[in-house]
Amino acid sequence: MAVNARPIVPSRIARKALSHGTTRSPRSVVGGFVALTKPRIIELLLVTTVPTMVMAQQGWPSTALVVVTLVGGALAAGGANALNMVIDRDIDKLMERTKNRPLVTGLISPRQATVFAWSLEAVAFAVLWVGANLLSAVLTFSATLFYVVIYSLWLKRTSKQNIVIGGAAGAVPVLVGWSAVTNSVSWSAVVLFGVIFLWTPPHFWALAVRHADDYRAANVPMLPVVVPIENTIRSMYIYTVTLVTVSLILAPVAHLGPIYWISALVLGLGFLAGIEGLRRQPTPAVSMRLFSYSISYITLVFGALTVDVLVRHGVS
Repeated sequence: MAVNARPIVPSRIARKALSHGTTRSPRSVVGGFVALTKPRIIELLLVTTVPTMVMAQQGWPSTALVVVTLVGGALAAGGANALNMVIDRDIDKLMERTKNRPLVTGLISPRQATVFAWSLEAVAFAVLWVGANLLSAVLTFSATLFYVVIYSLWLKRTSKQNIVIGGAAGAVPVLVGWSAVTNSVSWSAVVLFGVIFLWTPPHFWALAVRHADDYRAANVPMLPVVVPIENTIRSMYIYTVTLVTVSLILAPVAHLGPIYWISALVLGLGFLAGIEGLRRQPTPAVSMRLFSYSISYITLVFGALTVDVLVRHGVS
């Protein structure tokens, strides 16, 4: 769904920061570069990588390989997030939750952020190629290109399906984790990719319900902005039911036991209950509770996967 372009007017806080300058102590600048990488998002990506490596190994993989894969993945995700901030700096000025980002306040320039981001990507590629294999390095770089070009530059501002399609980039780390161990991609890895892919829309739409006014002000067509809340919740139901189904399909595909599938079923039902709560009370507070639960859901599902594999196969 296309949206009409309109002039970008900096927020009062952003204008003040840009006109009077921002304190640029070494500590604040370092903090700004760290903020560009969106550390909390990186944590979530890494939470899915290690369990995938455990499943690929059918036990605990080489600790050195785990460290290399996590470092490479974190660097690549940080670079992609920094590039996203460079691209979104105009709309970030208009959104309450992003108006203090370092590119908006002028703490870091777009050129500095761009050089920083591509440097992280180059180091990430080298780390994964040397420490793991070329396949994992290529998959990681492809995720960055997809996130930057397909999502940030194109879909985010033009389609209500932005996070649905763009969310594929966030699912690639499971393929990276699997390929780092096996130098291949199996059906188990593909199903895991599907779990993350299907989880992303209801997870992000819960946040978008809370910040719908922000996205509306920035003219970004997130689903809760362009359709009635009832339609958004219906879409959340569809994706979550499919998510729970695929998460259970993973059990026979990957030969997982009851620790995993019981956990996946119970946690999935909890996710659906949270969406029902939002349907009954579509408020920002309830949507943020659902958003928080969605993070716990994916963390615990992948945690259960890890425990299931280690209990059945032991630590190797």
